[in-house]
Amino acid sequence: MPETPEPSILLVEDDPNLGSTLSERLANSRYRVRWARSLRESRRELSLEPVALALVDVGLPDGSGFTLAEEIGRQHPATAVVFLTARGEPHHRVHGLELGAEDYVVKPFHFEELMLRIENSLRRRRHWASVADPLRIGQATVHFAELKTLRDGTVTPLSPREASLLRLLAAQRGRVVHRDEILDEVWSRDEYPTPRTVDNFIMRLRRLVEADPERPEVIRTIRGVGYQIVSDPPAPD
Repeated sequence: MPETPEPSILLVEDDPNLGSTLSERLANSRYRVRWARSLRESRRELSLEPVALALVDVGLPDGSGFTLAEEIGRQHPATAVVFLTARGEPHHRVHGLELGAEDYVVKPFHFEELMLRIENSLRRRRHWASVADPLRIGQATVHFAELKTLRDGTVTPLSPREASLLRLLAAQRGRVVHRDEILDEVWSRDEYPTPRTVDNFIMRLRRLVEADPERPEVIRTIRGVGYQIVSDPPAPD
């Protein structure tokens, strides 16, 4: 049986020394690495072939890595984004994570820690491939790539975290997903979420997909454990 190829990574880094070192070490870790040194090169690489993960510096010679992350979120939603940057101020971290990045790593860093964060980010994205897009869930049709729901002619935007949470539950429908698993899969370790964070997101999603959010039938609470999508959503018309 042929070996499963390792995921491909787009490294977006303009520093030639760091870029060369990371490219070599990632390749030695059996990742397929493509190295871009600017926004322009990154866009060209993404147009040629999708990647599983983009490792993105924020400060690039022709623009911001934040801009690239926004474009990836719109055009390549299955691609995980991890920022790798010297900009470690809290507002930069928050902004990067609000854009839907899986993680935010500040330079200088230990390569072993970076590898762990890459592996965790890829693991969190693996459930994406098993879920149809768009997908009917309860009263709404969910368009994951476009970050929106459609219900009775009304379009409601989804945040990247809301879409990721809903997709995780849909990928494992019929199974109870523990709150701790949701926190591991949907949130980054840098965000310090709590189980209450999950509860608040679930309340918001119920308003989108339930006939009566106060009496949920689509997203069930399993008290003391987590949540479960109990129905097998039909394909949208």
